[in-house]
Amino acid sequence: MRLPGDKSISHRYAMLAAIAEGHSRIGNYSTGADCASTLGALESLGVRIERDGASVGIAGRGLEGLQPPSAMLEAGNSGSTIRMLSGILAAQRFPSRIGGDESLSRRPMGRILGPLEAMGASIAAREGRFPPLEIRPAVLRPIDYTLPVASAQVKTCVLFAGLNAAGVTTVREPVRTRDHTEIALREFGASIDVVGGAISLQGRPRLEARQLEVPGDLSAAAFFLVAALLVPDSELRLEGVGLNPTRSALLDFLVSIGAELRISNPRVEAGEMAGDLEVRYSRIRGGTIEKELTAALIDEIPALAVLGAASQEGLVVRDAAELRVKETDRIATVAENLGRMGVQVEVFPDGLRVAGRQRFCPAALDSFGDHRIAMAFAVAALAAPGESTIIGQEAADVSFPGFFALLSEIAQ
Repeated sequence: MRLPGDKSISHRYAMLAAIAEGHSRIGNYSTGADCASTLGALESLGVRIERDGASVGIAGRGLEGLQPPSAMLEAGNSGSTIRMLSGILAAQRFPSRIGGDESLSRRPMGRILGPLEAMGASIAAREGRFPPLEIRPAVLRPIDYTLPVASAQVKTCVLFAGLNAAGVTTVREPVRTRDHTEIALREFGASIDVVGGAISLQGRPRLEARQLEVPGDLSAAAFFLVAALLVPDSELRLEGVGLNPTRSALLDFLVSIGAELRISNPRVEAGEMAGDLEVRYSRIRGGTIEKELTAALIDEIPALAVLGAASQEGLVVRDAAELRVKETDRIATVAENLGRMGVQVEVFPDGLRVAGRQRFCPAALDSFGDHRIAMAFAVAALAAPGESTIIGQEAADVSFPGFFALLSEIAQ
């Protein structure tokens, strides 16, 4: 099977293509609603975009060529869109407003407001920290900023703002996060240096259009890897999946707990590693996700919690308080759905413990409007001896519109 393009990479390529000079083409662009929100916002800023299936053409307007939007920019459900695009908007010569749906409107933006305001940005937020954001024209200055909490989205926001600041902007990470932004900036021609946990960007570069191919989404692959590990006699090959080393913690963790997993046909495309993943049903031991590993696996924890219930020793997740401010409180929604399936879960303020050697019972499940919850429990339902239902299954469309059709196809 093949997966749609990586969501994280698609966002970044589209935003940089919009402020580059020339016409970029992005192949295998993510089909998810989040990445469509990014394209819609860019169009509202005067960027001409052509869609041809999964291929997207973007006519760049240069660093100073974006146009004032006629209405509020809509980020939909996409935290990536609002956080990363705000870094670009903060340096524009026109005012803008950016907001999203009810779920996004509850997600705090304080982590980007702090560094942007330190750079000279003028931003107002509802109650001081929630969307919509009102961004006024400002001249930005470079900053040397240490992230208080590891976040690839906040890092990207600051670096994107630094593109329009004269001088060197440096972001220091307490824990290494995914480096898609650094790779994409280099591909578009920016001067960027990475030394240890410090990423430094020279402002005011001339970004040049590129022809790029987005690898398959490893976060989407997680659900199918877990499905194969749950269902006896499964054997699955996922072709052309992104294998960026800063995302490989998922594969490393699965192998460490007993997954029979193999990588074949490795290659590098526009600085991003990709390859084919082969996985077979395996006896999974279980384990603990904490500290730096939690930051690396934060998006995959709902699926891994499902796998933990079927493992020998269960799964413990710690240091994951960030899960409580995602599209839903994912600690609560994971625990709720596992409980409906008869699986014992202990909840902590910053994580949970799922006992091992448990059986899944058919149940009426709920996505709670969260795409990762919808997909994680569709996978859990495969392991239940009977029919389960999922309320709000359409939430999966945010990142993976064809998820249920593809799952049905491989589960025959």
